[in-house]
Amino acid sequence: MTRRPEKQPAVLDAEQDPVTTPQPCKADGADPTQTHLARELTHDRPLICCAFDPTGRFVFAGSEDLTVRRWDLLAQEPPAIPFVAHESWVFDLAFTPDGCTLLSAGGDGCLIWWSAATEGEPTPTRKIEAHAGWVRGVTVSLDGTLAASCGNDRRVKIWSIDDGLLLHDLQGAHDKPVYAVGFHPDGESLVSADLEGRIVVWEVSSGLMQHRLDASSLYSYNGGQQVDYGGVRDLAFSPSGDRLACAGLLNATNPLGAVNDPAVVFFDWLRGEQIALLKAQGGLKGVAWGIRCHPDGFLVVAVGGSGGGHLLFYRPDQPDEEFHRFSLPNTARSLDLHPDGLHLATAHHDGKLRLSRMQPQSQPAAS
Repeated sequence: MTRRPEKQPAVLDAEQDPVTTPQPCKADGADPTQTHLARELTHDRPLICCAFDPTGRFVFAGSEDLTVRRWDLLAQEPPAIPFVAHESWVFDLAFTPDGCTLLSAGGDGCLIWWSAATEGEPTPTRKIEAHAGWVRGVTVSLDGTLAASCGNDRRVKIWSIDDGLLLHDLQGAHDKPVYAVGFHPDGESLVSADLEGRIVVWEVSSGLMQHRLDASSLYSYNGGQQVDYGGVRDLAFSPSGDRLACAGLLNATNPLGAVNDPAVVFFDWLRGEQIALLKAQGGLKGVAWGIRCHPDGFLVVAVGGSGGGHLLFYRPDQPDEEFHRFSLPNTARSLDLHPDGLHLATAHHDGKLRLSRMQPQSQPAAS
């Protein structure tokens, strides 16, 4: 889960004249009901995850060809620059707040440090065998000093960004693979969430478990197929840190057939209580793979599955149904919000990285 720094991002839209230096943008005017597809960036293999860098100049995606791909959003037709070092699929990406360092998490059990904006051939600056089996998630603290990772080995680890030293190895709290991890905006707590919907809150300084939250509604076990299914697929804090949103699925009547409903469990962080269960309307089938809390207070959810790809928009105080839905051309597998607050990136099974804009098509880009 990528955190955003207090700095000015680059102008994004390809239809504008290209610029050579980042220009300031602002989130004023974000209107989810006007969301439209602004740009498609192409790769030749399915994409798994995506993330904007904190400056807003680049967008990255992890691919099934074992690479990370980078596109320069200031170019009219940017090539998909390959970052090659993983020996398995890349499942998650995170950045230091200055945008200089990218961390990638792979199915090879490795965390890799990269220079995010390198001009030459990208090469790792550090590679760590972080977990036994898949590394499912990676995140960076807002102050840029710590990284946290989680994986199929049911462990959560906290690392020093500067030297890659392991500071805490958090074990024993999860009985199933850990899918998502995120630092609270105050920097004092870390949350990890697993296949069973178990959410553990850790004290960062000591590595001690503080308490648990329950998102088990996102988990099911199918005895006939003998499948554990569901879990927290992504999580996001509100900018103030008073809310936590966890994305996943409900009603997995046929897990192997991907018959399930996307859903989001929404928590009051201070009380440690669930305050809403957000569902898709109209029988939409799929998984809520990605979620972001917009600074204007609404939630954006990326859905992918047998019902196709969609962006769902919710107001947490009106949880009964999404207030807007935008359909995408192909199954969405990941989501990120650009620092300008106007653009969304979605990674797709057809190899496209799609950028959607939350403003009328006739309205000039914010600058």
